[in-house]
Amino acid sequence: MFRKEFVDVISQTGMVPVKDLRPLLNNKTEAEITELKLLEFEFFDDVRFAKVVAEKYNLTFIDLANAKMSDSVLSLIKKSDAIKYRAIPIQKTAKAVTVAVYDPSIAKIKTELQTLFQHNVELILTNIGSWSKIFSRLTDSIDDILETVREIRPESEADEKHDTKSEEIGEDIIRLVNRILAEAFIKKASDIHIEPYEHVFRIRFRVDGSLQEVMKPNKKLMLPIVSRLKILSSMDISEKRKPQDGRIKLEVGGKAIDYRVSSLPCLFGEKVCLRLLDKSNLQLDMMKLGFEKKQIAIFQEGIHQPFGMCLVTGPTGSGKTTTLYSALAELNTIDVNVSTAEDPCEYNLEGINQVNVKKEVGLTFATALKAFLRQDPDIIMVGEIRDFETGEIAVEAALTGHMVLSTLHTNDAPSTIARLLNMGIEPFLVTGALNVVVAQRLCRKICEGCKEEHSVPIEDLVACGIAESSAMKMKTYKGKGCGICNGTGYKGRVAIYEVLALSPIIKEIILKHGTADDIKKQAIKEGMKTLRMAALTKVAQGFTTLDEAVSNSGSDKFS
Repeated sequence: MFRKEFVDVISQTGMVPVKDLRPLLNNKTEAEITELKLLEFEFFDDVRFAKVVAEKYNLTFIDLANAKMSDSVLSLIKKSDAIKYRAIPIQKTAKAVTVAVYDPSIAKIKTELQTLFQHNVELILTNIGSWSKIFSRLTDSIDDILETVREIRPESEADEKHDTKSEEIGEDIIRLVNRILAEAFIKKASDIHIEPYEHVFRIRFRVDGSLQEVMKPNKKLMLPIVSRLKILSSMDISEKRKPQDGRIKLEVGGKAIDYRVSSLPCLFGEKVCLRLLDKSNLQLDMMKLGFEKKQIAIFQEGIHQPFGMCLVTGPTGSGKTTTLYSALAELNTIDVNVSTAEDPCEYNLEGINQVNVKKEVGLTFATALKAFLRQDPDIIMVGEIRDFETGEIAVEAALTGHMVLSTLHTNDAPSTIARLLNMGIEPFLVTGALNVVVAQRLCRKICEGCKEEHSVPIEDLVACGIAESSAMKMKTYKGKGCGICNGTGYKGRVAIYEVLALSPIIKEIILKHGTADDIKKQAIKEGMKTLRMAALTKVAQGFTTLDEAVSNSGSDKFS
């Protein structure tokens, strides 16, 4: 939440209108630093603001945007204390700890900071952007997070049977399971794999798309851990012969986190896989997804048509759901009726009618689509077009005045058209219904904490499709590995996109039963950037490495 004292500082400078501050002041969440949202205001110059208040309050201003701080100095403060005091240590000497702040009124609690660090404190003022960058390097203490773990269960489900089962699991196992779930949250893992083998039992996290082994508990703990997870997710703990699905909802670090749970009987016990769904990490701002300017313009034009179909394609885990949800968030206004059929619904979106498909009761994508068409829809999202029936209904809906969003599993955008045709949908229906196709992948981002320039042989760059003249000028980077990225050199992911608009010539190719390669050649002539081209652009911009770009963009014979 906003510090009242900082509001007074801002008011005195007059650099941010009070009307713009009101929405921020309404945020009462203690675990957030609402002041960082000032960076989202286009008119707010944080460096100019910092210089003004530094002079006014007689503090030294230093822009720390490119400053290097050691992990040992940053470890002097807990993340929770950095949030509480709006202060981060950046240097320690025998005389004092130098602490960076963006709010000059923090000087009034200098004594508290000296008690916290058990050392003399010297304050310097920096701009909010630099402070935010340093703050992003702080990590929550696992022990602190463990204290915040709390199960969220509807009162109707909190019955005596559940309580009795919980009592059968020892406190040590409960704490160990909480630690696993909390550690996955801290490391921003997307999935947790709990895997039994003949002689060992291991736990792995998928972080930034790659699996990392984090724990090998004693094999004797396997059954109690699996039982605890099945209790939390309301599964039948006595059923070990067939797969089960469930859901856990926990409050971790003040955030509500959903864990989608799946159990699978294997040779040496049940494997449990959990998918973490943190709504606070869901990026619903389309402008921040990674689209280039021309790509975002084509995609937005496609989704803002009064009717038609927009498809997003890519393998599992490539970020298709995030792209679709960001499109829905932009289209979801008070004057439209939006319905989605998903398998399953990963995030609850306010104002959208979401349906979980259930094959066991006959509620498939096709039957949900048919039902939507009797519900006066404007915008329909279908989780995936898997068969002719679903594809046919989706195309008919797009041709009869509805906007339809969906996904397919294909390698690139032109192949999506070929897939629809192979399903049996007529070419004239495809050209009439389809507005735009987006193919995407996720590349790991170079860790900002250990990023350094790294030369790549020019011949390697040329072999990947970069012109020799551009390769000679191009700077490439890599992460050498640090505590922030667990030695991997990567932290976070960035999306790469291939956006195909259906021009009259491309429609003509489709009607003449042209191949995916024919469509791709024409699209490149018209300015489409392939996945490989988009990935190499991210390399040139310093977001990712050449190896990562090549491995995630596939072969590209026309690049």
